[in-house]
Amino acid sequence: MTHNVTKWLSLLLATMVMVTTITVQPLSVQAADPVDIEGESAILVDYETGKILYAKNPDMALPPASMTKIMTEYLVHEAIEEGQISWDTTTEISDYAYSISADASSSGVGLKQDEDYTVKQLYDAMAINSDNATTIALAELVAGSEGEFVKMMNDKAEEMGMTDTEFVNSTGLANASLGENVPEGTDPDANNLMSARSSALLAYHLINDYPGALDVTEIPSAEFEGEPITNWNWMLDHDEEEASSLQQFYYEGVDGLKTGHTDLAKYCFTGTAERDNNRLISVVMKTESMEARFEETAKLLDYGFDEFETQEIFPAGYQLEDEATIPVSKGKEDTVAVATKEAFSTPVKGDQADSYSITYQLDEEKLNGDGELAAPIEKGEKVGTAEIVYDGDGDYGFITPNGGNGSIDLVAQDTVEKNNWFMLTLGAIGSFFGNLFNTVVDTVKGWF
Repeated sequence: MTHNVTKWLSLLLATMVMVTTITVQPLSVQAADPVDIEGESAILVDYETGKILYAKNPDMALPPASMTKIMTEYLVHEAIEEGQISWDTTTEISDYAYSISADASSSGVGLKQDEDYTVKQLYDAMAINSDNATTIALAELVAGSEGEFVKMMNDKAEEMGMTDTEFVNSTGLANASLGENVPEGTDPDANNLMSARSSALLAYHLINDYPGALDVTEIPSAEFEGEPITNWNWMLDHDEEEASSLQQFYYEGVDGLKTGHTDLAKYCFTGTAERDNNRLISVVMKTESMEARFEETAKLLDYGFDEFETQEIFPAGYQLEDEATIPVSKGKEDTVAVATKEAFSTPVKGDQADSYSITYQLDEEKLNGDGELAAPIEKGEKVGTAEIVYDGDGDYGFITPNGGNGSIDLVAQDTVEKNNWFMLTLGAIGSFFGNLFNTVVDTVKGWF
């Protein structure tokens, strides 16, 4: 009987321990994505700082379709800036461009071969109506052939730091649809490839280097040789005749940038919007419908505008309390104060500001073996960088390859002159005898 009671009590105790353990163990719940974006890949970037606010598979290389034309736009602007062409430069239409224009499934404006077109006409048709034939005509004008233009595209992509990117034509069409006109040096079965990150970076450079590009991409509709053309960006404020079908997608502040669609790429869109002097860049790739690419873009932009506020985290002249001064050698002063040259501001969500800190990275070329700065030192001279460290959740980094403003110059706050030869000599003599005295003392101590 006693044995049975003992067995029963042991079983009861074990059961209570199991229940208690289950009760006190916290549930493991995976943090939900801050915004649910449908599509294979997406990214949201704060233009001013380059800070990435959201990312979903941002480095996945996918066909960008007509978002390719953003690079063509960039290179046209660059050619104009360099004086190679002007907006008034005229060109004829090649057999290749004409064949694309004659295909109603791949172009929209209907070019003629017995007519000269200005760069401005061709550019507007490309940027507003996503016309493929005018894109080819511009590529041929700038580089002599589309094959040479593709080389320029890839060179520029590398220069910009666009990884996961390969261009094979200027339009975004599949090379297989170009027939005998496949650009020289490219695979007849290839497609352009670009990641959401690279698309956002390309958009960043276009807006930053050639802001006038937005004056065209914000146009909802126009005319080409007397015929109406419509912007495929439904998030613009279209006129009353189109409002019934498109106005539901209108988003305040959107002024660009480029849609894309092929059977392989599905539906994609690189967008940008500005509100209260705050500009965002968004990219969605491989969504399932024309409507979805704008609906998902609206989600991203809402998230950026509603959830983030740009705050100054560290002011100009900020100093780490325990590293406010750096030792100096051969100077009239033994130390020099250092501080950040500029303020650090970034988009902040909630209480994220508390998760930022700074670490100093001194320029090793300016330091001696003892970690001292060598005089003379000029006020305002850069002596290193203050690296921004974020220890919170959801850090996606910066869009620019060098880390955006993830670091700030660390500069000297005062001028420290180099000591004259007499003082340096006295210091050296004092150091010599000081070392000699220490050696003697250590030797004597060793005797006892």
